[in-house]
Amino acid sequence: MKPNLGITAKNLNSVNDVLNNVLADGNILYIKLRKFHWNLSGDNFMELHLLFEDQYTAVAEAIDEVAERISTLGGVAVGTTAEFSKLSQLKETPGKIPTVQEMLRELVGDHETIVKSLRKNLDVVEEKYGDAGTSDFLNGLMQEHEKMAWKLRKYFKEA
Repeated sequence: MKPNLGITAKNLNSVNDVLNNVLADGNILYIKLRKFHWNLSGDNFMELHLLFEDQYTAVAEAIDEVAERISTLGGVAVGTTAEFSKLSQLKETPGKIPTVQEMLRELVGDHETIVKSLRKNLDVVEEKYGDAGTSDFLNGLMQEHEKMAWKLRKYFKEA
């Protein structure tokens, strides 16, 4: 039975498409954080090892919340690496282990890419599709990614 939430079925489908893109981004970021966590070495090893673990744990929780939001709205959450790769705007670098500074820059960039996408989409889902609940949900996710990017940015000296 489809939910009767005061949003048309067409608009719910569009919102769920947005949410599946968010889900894909979250999963690609999660995989990167795990990869970097496993392959760290050098200065600040333990500190960054724990920071990356904190972030992938938070991202995993957010992924679950996004998938549950999709289900709440009557949609189907994508769930394969092929779908995540196809739908995500984030890029991976198979076979490459970046330096610690490259890892940090890549993660900051990914968080900021997600923030910009969430900022755009929270307006779209409310104004175009009439879904204030999902807009609020995306706003909360955006704030979490802003904070994670800020923590990573602190590892760079101000120019």
